[in-house]
Amino acid sequence: MDKKILKIINEIKLNKGEDELLFISENDLLREDIGLDSFDLAELTVHIEVEFDIDIFNDGNITSIQDIYKKLK
Repeated sequence: MDKKILKIINEIKLNKGEDELLFISENDLLREDIGLDSFDLAELTVHIEVEFDIDIFNDGNITSIQDIYKKLK
């Protein structure tokens, strides 16, 4: 699961012309640590919904990698 989430995040970052991340941590915050903005979070939601068949923002805000993992479990 880590590799899939990292791949999705890196696709978003590369589309913006930003450098790829080598790794992510459960404690990483999507906005502050990874640098995603509102549009990126919307794109992240779509990619995760396609990959995992779940809307991670359905029950509220997601702010960290750990939040994503909790929703996917």
